[in-house]
Amino acid sequence: MNMRLLENTSPEQAVKQALQFKDKLWNWLTDVDMWMHVLFSGIRIIIILILSRIIIRVVDNMIDRSLQRKASTRLLTNSRRFQTVGELLKNVVSIICNFVVVFLILSEFNFNLGPLVAGAGVLGLAVGFGAQSLVKDVITGFFIILEDQFAVGDVIQTGTYKGTVEMIGLRTTRLLSSTGEVHIIPNGTIINVTNYSLANALAVVDVPVKIERGLEATLGIIGEALRGIEERNESILAYPSVLGIQSMSTSEYVIRVAVSCMPNARDVAERQIQSDIKQALERQGGLETGQV
Repeated sequence: MNMRLLENTSPEQAVKQALQFKDKLWNWLTDVDMWMHVLFSGIRIIIILILSRIIIRVVDNMIDRSLQRKASTRLLTNSRRFQTVGELLKNVVSIICNFVVVFLILSEFNFNLGPLVAGAGVLGLAVGFGAQSLVKDVITGFFIILEDQFAVGDVIQTGTYKGTVEMIGLRTTRLLSSTGEVHIIPNGTIINVTNYSLANALAVVDVPVKIERGLEATLGIIGEALRGIEERNESILAYPSVLGIQSMSTSEYVIRVAVSCMPNARDVAERQIQSDIKQALERQGGLETGQV
């Protein structure tokens, strides 16, 4: 078919067509408006790329400074965790910025962005519905780390689980209980958290005493027994307060002792107080028996 067209085309027509193509090419090359549009579009694309790099760099520096402040406020920190989260945040920022840059560049070439935006929205919805629990776990993990709710080494309780935090991931948190069990908890299920490691604890000991014992003498024995306890036990921060009688019955009365101690050291402090008071009462009982 093409051969027939070529055979039917006269030399004059061929020359005419060549001249028309030459004129069109020349008009395209000498189109000032078109080249000005290309020039300004190129300048806008370069500005968009430069601004995106600047935004990414600024946000990365903000993330680094924020995570450094978080790490400096913790006594027990996991530098690898903060580094991992920082890199993930930087990647998210970079992906979002590059995604916006691509759309802006396509708009400079007069692409219809409506179908692309709609397709991206449909894809995002599909991923969101298909991985709801995963997305919830990851988002909750981000907020746990960024809000500094707890850190590695803290003793926490969430729901029925209590233990020392061994690992905080973006999807799960691992707890080691006092009896050796390891609990792996999805971050999305962590609703309420009690952190025992953020503030000083208050150890409270109730000492039952027989009703026959005198109150003043018993208070003196307890006060003497607890003297210097903050030096014997580093978890105790100050001399305990002997608050007095907490309750009383026909056979005994109960004296309450309270002391401020280090975070998560309440059990240790209570055992130390009970041991000192028991030894003092035993010595006093031996003296009384010897006198008799």
